[in-house]
Amino acid sequence: MAYRDEQLSEEKVFKDPVHRYIHVRDQVIWDLIGTPEFQRLRRIRQLGTCYLTFHGAEHSRFNHSLGVYEIVRRIASNFTDRPNWDPKERLLCLAAALLHDLGHGPFSHSFEKVFKLDHEDFTQAILLGDTKVNEVLNKVDKNFAKDVADVINKTYKNKLVVSLISSQIDADRMDYLQRDAYFTGVSYGHFDMERILRVMRPMEDQVVVKESGMHAVEDYIMSRYQMYWQVYFHPVTRSAEVILSKILHRAKELYEKDYTFKLEPTHFLSFFKGEPTLSEYLGLDESIALYYFQMWMQEDDEILSDLCDRFVNRRLFKYIEFNPNSQMAEWMELYKLFQKAGLNPDYYLVVDSSSDLPYDFYRPGEEGERLPIHLLLPNQELKELSRLSEIVESISGKKRTDHKLYVPQDVLDNMSSRSKTKKRIMEILYG
Repeated sequence: MAYRDEQLSEEKVFKDPVHRYIHVRDQVIWDLIGTPEFQRLRRIRQLGTCYLTFHGAEHSRFNHSLGVYEIVRRIASNFTDRPNWDPKERLLCLAAALLHDLGHGPFSHSFEKVFKLDHEDFTQAILLGDTKVNEVLNKVDKNFAKDVADVINKTYKNKLVVSLISSQIDADRMDYLQRDAYFTGVSYGHFDMERILRVMRPMEDQVVVKESGMHAVEDYIMSRYQMYWQVYFHPVTRSAEVILSKILHRAKELYEKDYTFKLEPTHFLSFFKGEPTLSEYLGLDESIALYYFQMWMQEDDEILSDLCDRFVNRRLFKYIEFNPNSQMAEWMELYKLFQKAGLNPDYYLVVDSSSDLPYDFYRPGEEGERLPIHLLLPNQELKELSRLSEIVESISGKKRTDHKLYVPQDVLDNMSSRSKTKKRIMEILYG
């Protein structure tokens, strides 16, 4: 029997709080789960710094990746014998679902921004490079690793397969919304996934949903909208991310100035230089990053030491509503006042903006857009979701942006009450 078709002697299951059980029968999938590159995802949290806001949010990208695999496995099972579905693509869909987040680094997005990296580039490098994952994929056939990489990169020829992993209603989002809601303890992210899976249908270039399932899809869209603003963009989480990114910026700046660290930051050196190899990238996870943060609390550099202490011991910055577009004069004055007060404004006066587009129609030719959701009418005609749903139409294409200013309130409070600088800072911040 070809490796592609090999089955385990008996089904393996992972007990899962969201999907109850995750089922594995394919030898290829079992072997991929066992690779060091996939096991590393146990050491990367799914929600980065969110655990400092919602203490239950300790779940990992390993959990999530298995969940996305399970949803795609169930969709593929439902699609068996349906027109437009090619059963030969099943294993490819499962492998792409399992491996789609393989390239995430510690504290994902903050880490990427500071070091100007893209986890998708590293996902491709892991799939196609000298790795155990690549070894397993190559055993399927010589093109399989490239096909998996193309699905994740949204360049694979069969757009139906791509839409299972990346569209406006894909397995990735369906898992993370429910999983993140479960672990953060909020109620917003729950929707009737069973119903959605039952009414999904394969078309030539994308998955569509029967019109009778429209209300379940509306629920899914609204749960996404709520999760972004109540969980993913929570201002306390953003405060932790601000401090995290400033720690990494400070450590990099000190390295560039030939500062002598008490503990040489071996695992960060290639990132400071801007040229991490794949093995160096894979060698840095959150447990190692947190070890350095604890060690840097003892550093002679006051800024690095203070920021690490704030992150490790959750002494976060306070925030106020602040729009840099309309309050630039105040921002400039605050910058000078912070300098006068001996607070480096590059590290202690930070504007952070978050924006989200909860649902959008597809704009052909635009990079990074996900396919919209199409409803399949009884007469087999397709209609884009927001044309039939007033709820979705009301938020469709509308971008919401939120600006916050983050400051070390504890330091400001400890300044002399007679200080004119303090008085003016407080006037600008709080009126």
